Amino acid sequence: MRFGLSLKFSLLTALVCTLLIFIFGYLFNYTNSSNHTLVLAFSFLLLLLGIWGFFQLFINKKLKEIYFTIHHFNVNEKDDVTKEAKINDDFLEKTKQEVEIWAQGRRDETERLKKLEVYRKEYLGNVSHELKTPIFNIQGYVLTLLDGGLEDPNINRNYLERAEKSVERMISIVEDLEAITQLESGELQLEIDKFDLNGLIKDVFESQEMRAGKRNIKLNSVFLENKPLWVMADKFRIRQVLTNLIVNSIKYGKDGGETIAKTSDIGDTILVEIADNGIGIPKHDSERVFERFYRVDKGRSRSEGGTGLGLAIVKHIIEAHAQSIQVISTEGAGSVFSFTLKKAKSS
Repeated sequence: MRFGLSLKFSLLTALVCTLLIFIFGYLFNYTNSSNHTLVLAFSFLLLLLGIWGFFQLFINKKLKEIYFTIHHFNVNEKDDVTKEAKINDDFLEKTKQEVEIWAQGRRDETERLKKLEVYRKEYLGNVSHELKTPIFNIQGYVLTLLDGGLEDPNINRNYLERAEKSVERMISIVEDLEAITQLESGELQLEIDKFDLNGLIKDVFESQEMRAGKRNIKLNSVFLENKPLWVMADKFRIRQVLTNLIVNSIKYGKDGGETIAKTSDIGDTILVEIADNGIGIPKHDSERVFERFYRVDKGRSRSEGGTGLGLAIVKHIIEAHAQSIQVISTEGAGSVFSFTLKKAKSS
């Protein structure tokens, strides 16, 4: 018998017994004092039993409401099964379990909100720090020009060109932030199309030859086949990914080093690897390199003009393609960034 029915039965039994005792007492005319006292005592005890049963029914009803409210909240769905059909002898244990699940969920949510708050503060601090440098530079150049430098031909053009570079840096930061925001919110729609991945890698290499040449870094490719390699992706966004990874490999590479782009066939996808023999990434930094504004070598990054958002954008673009990206690095020996792309069906 279910717990709820047993409570109802106890209540009904108590009321019926109390009524029967009063009826028998009236019919048999218990005038004897001891009998009368006995009847009243039994009636009183049974009445208490009835009150206790009624109280338990009331508590039981409230516990059911709590159980199903928390249960529906935990599973986040409506349950078409009736409450009576769901409650049995161990429903109190189930209620306890549901409360524990709910409490753990609230603790997890609180921890998540705390982490988000820390992340928000760090994010705002990083944005303000990144923008502060070019803003102060522009202010310094403008003030110098206003203080008389404008009339000096040896100063005015030089300072205006420096101010322009700072403005370009600010624009770059804002554009990168806008790109990440659109990728995270889903506002940025990918234009998926079929294109030759090997050809795109060659194009990016050609565009970075001058940058690599300044440090005597060789750009080499190891393609799956010496022919077009067709993939399904957003060509413009994958160009961004390749450019960011190759520029980083040059930036953190060693003078006279090498950057290698390699493609491999792994079933339905193509694996792309960008490897270098540069300074590498410390182990404790490897898991954070895809965070916004996170830099392994802060001084070198800023001197090279990076925004600290490149790898974060790369990660978002690859994940928007429903693919993954990883990094394997050894400090002092180099890094390998690898990601996958969906292979195009052969026509």
